[in-house]
Amino acid sequence: MGRREDLADAGVRLTARGGVRALTHRAVDAEAGVPAGSTSYYASTRRELTALVVARITEQLATELGALRLPRALDDATVVEVAATFLQALADRADAQAARLALLLELRGDDTLRAPLTDADPVRVALLSTAQDLLDRIGVADPAGSAVDLVGLVDALLLYRVAAIAPMDDRAVLGAYVAGLPRS
Repeated sequence: MGRREDLADAGVRLTARGGVRALTHRAVDAEAGVPAGSTSYYASTRRELTALVVARITEQLATELGALRLPRALDDATVVEVAATFLQALADRADAQAARLALLLELRGDDTLRAPLTDADPVRVALLSTAQDLLDRIGVADPAGSAVDLVGLVDALLLYRVAAIAPMDDRAVLGAYVAGLPRS
């Protein structure tokens, strides 16, 4: 891993712990254990620093999505297992998810920086496409619309985990959702 990734990872950790306001060049230098001013070489402005963190989170999501393997034969239980496994992979990167949630809130007025974290990003489009494919293959009547809901449900379950709101039985929640979908 290179210096840019190390700095981005330090920015992710800082944002996860202290929100977007904790993301400063000086704090990233200290968190990464590099000489003062190092971060400014890679991201000279606060906006560029935020973009560096957003890009790292998006890159990690793309990696998780790329590692997802869809079985040939699908039924409701298999779709639930695929979604739960993906949820676990995302939850394993708790700092990245906490930073992502903080950035989503903080960047509400900045469509350009926020886009990679929302459905406007190619990675999120691929995620929705994968969810749609899963639901289509089990005969869901509106796989496109239900895919948006499924991804939103996974995000909500992820929020519960990352923010330690309350324990949830992810598979039971996902199972109830999938079982209740109208079929064609």
